[in-house]
Amino acid sequence: MTDGPPLTRTPVDPIDGSHGRLGVAGGTALYVAAVLGTGILVLPALAASVAGPGAILAVAALALISIPLAATFAALARRHPDAGGVATFVRRALGATAARIVSYWFFFGTPIGAPIAALMTARYVVAVIGGDAVSTTMIAVALMVVPVTVTAFGVRFAASVQLVLSGALIAVLVFVLAAAAPHGDPARLEPLLPHGWAGVGLAMSLYIWAFAGWEAVAGIGGEFRDPRRDIPRATALALVIVSVAYLAIQTVTVLVLGDAAATSEVPLLDLVSVATGTGGGVVVAVIAAIVVTGVFNAYLAAFSKLGAAMGRDGDLPRWFGRGVENGAVARRGLLLSTVVMAAYSVVVLASGDLEPFILVHTSIAAAVYGLGVAAAVVLLPRGSVGWWMAVLSCVFAAGLLLLAGWHLVFPAGVALVAVLVGLLSARAARARRAVTGGV
Repeated sequence: MTDGPPLTRTPVDPIDGSHGRLGVAGGTALYVAAVLGTGILVLPALAASVAGPGAILAVAALALISIPLAATFAALARRHPDAGGVATFVRRALGATAARIVSYWFFFGTPIGAPIAALMTARYVVAVIGGDAVSTTMIAVALMVVPVTVTAFGVRFAASVQLVLSGALIAVLVFVLAAAAPHGDPARLEPLLPHGWAGVGLAMSLYIWAFAGWEAVAGIGGEFRDPRRDIPRATALALVIVSVAYLAIQTVTVLVLGDAAATSEVPLLDLVSVATGTGGGVVVAVIAAIVVTGVFNAYLAAFSKLGAAMGRDGDLPRWFGRGVENGAVARRGLLLSTVVMAAYSVVVLASGDLEPFILVHTSIAAAVYGLGVAAAVVLLPRGSVGWWMAVLSCVFAAGLLLLAGWHLVFPAGVALVAVLVGLLSARAARARRAVTGGV
C-alpha cells in the first residue's frame, strides 16, 4: 500500500463510503489485544496490594461497566467508521475544540502507556533469563521497536499477525490458570475487604488500564469490510474473552498466592512456579512477549490513523494527513506517535515506578471515555439501544472520573494546550486572510 494523496487542511466529512478488508476474526484479535493488553502481567498483584481479595470485586464491577462502554463505542464506530475514532465522534457532536482536546488526549497522552507496557514485559523476561536494570531497559526498548515495524505495513497486516498472537495467548493463559487453580485455597478470600471499599475503588482505578481500549480501536472502524455487521460482533466476542480472562486471572492469583500477591512484581511467573516449578518460566516469557506485541499492534494502528486524521482536520500540520483513507497506511502518523512514545519512554524507564504512570494513563482514558460517551448521547438515535447504552455509560464515565481524582490534572493540562493551539491557529488563519484580502 502507499500513502494517499495530499489532503486539504480544511476539516471535511471523513466518511467517504470506502472501507478496508478487516474481518471479524482479525478485528476481534485487535480488540482483545487493545483491551486485554499487558495488564495481565502486573495488575493482579497491584490490585491485590490495595484491595486484597476485594480486587476480584473490582474486576467484576469493571467488567459490567465495560458492557455499555463497549456497546456505545461499537455503535458509534459502525455508524461513523473513520480514522479519527473518538475525535470524529466528538467533532460531529460537540465541535472542533472538543475534538481537538480528545485528539490530543489520545494521541499525545495515551502513548505514556507504551513504556509502561514494555517495562512490565521486560521485568518478566529478566525474571526468567536473568539480568540487571540496564538489560531490563534494553529489552523494554527492543519490545517497542518490533511492533512499530509491523504497523508500518498497515492495519490488515497487523491484524493478521495479531490473530495468531491472540490465539496463542489465550491458549497459554488457559494452561497456566488450569495448572495453578488446584493449588488455590478459599481461606485466602478472608478477609474479603481488608482495606475497605476505598481499596476496591483504588483497584478499579488501576484496572481501568486493563479495560481501556474500546476507544482505541474505534479509530480502525473504517478498516472493516462491513463495519455495520462486523464491529458489533468483534466487540461482543472481545468483551466476553477479556472479562472472563481478567476475572479468572485475578481470582486464581488471590486464591493461590494470597497475601504474597500484594508484593509480587511478576504474579504470573509466581503462579506458574507454584503449578509447574521454575521450569515454567519460559511459558511466562512467551505470554509476556505475545501480550506486549499484541497491545502495540492494536494501539499503534489506532495512533497512526488518528495522526493522519488530525492532519486532515487541521489539528496537526497538513503533512501528517497522508494515509488517512480507509485501507491506506498512515506512516507519517506512525512516525509522530513513535516520537511521542520515545519521549515518554525516557521519563518512565528512568523512573521505573509503574503505579503513578498507570494512574496518569487511566485518568486520560477516563477523560477520553467521558467526552466519547457524551458525544454518543448526541449522535445516536434517541431511544435506541445504543443511545440507552450511551446514557448509562455517561453515569459510569462520571464514576471513573471521580475515581481518577487529582490525576485528572494531567488531562486537564493537555486540554489547555489543545485549546491554546486552537486559538493560535485561528489567529494565524485570520492574519493570512488579512494579508490575502480575504474576509
